[in-house]
Amino acid sequence: MIIGITGTLGAGKGTIVDYLKEQKGFKHFSARDFISREVVKRGLPVNRDTLTETANDLRKKFSPQYVIEQLYYEAQEEGGDAVIESVRTPGEIAFLRQQPHFYLFAVDADPKKRFERIKKRGSATDHVDFETFLSNEKREMSTTDPNKQNLGKCIEMADFVFYNDGTMEDLFRKVEEVLKKIEKT
Repeated sequence: MIIGITGTLGAGKGTIVDYLKEQKGFKHFSARDFISREVVKRGLPVNRDTLTETANDLRKKFSPQYVIEQLYYEAQEEGGDAVIESVRTPGEIAFLRQQPHFYLFAVDADPKKRFERIKKRGSATDHVDFETFLSNEKREMSTTDPNKQNLGKCIEMADFVFYNDGTMEDLFRKVEEVLKKIEKT
């Protein structure tokens, strides 16, 4: 099984990934890690802007699904169940929909709650104020350019959407319910 994860910043994509890895034995393939390696190769600082610009450039040069396609091939090579984080364009979803046993999970939460989470997480790309956080999100939510992030459309295209405004246990329970539904199909 291949599960793609999409969603808004700080909503809980990584939390779902950790659950799938630790509780279900999924292998993890990260778009952020893939793009970060490319940013470093280009001699640029790793921050939200360079990650976004580099991903958009890779998609423009190769195809709208390029990043996720490469991760999918890595997952196929390794075998077993895999989770691919973070699906960000409809083209990536279109590619993954052509693959057997693929499901797209989306996760979202209240913006203030998500901002609190990223401040606690404190990764290198999370050191922004609330206005910048909202501005970054707005830029990533919709576009007509197939090579740029369109999280709004990706969330719409998801097979299952998780609203993560509760506890981690609530989120894990929701994920478990969905996994049981998938197993029945």
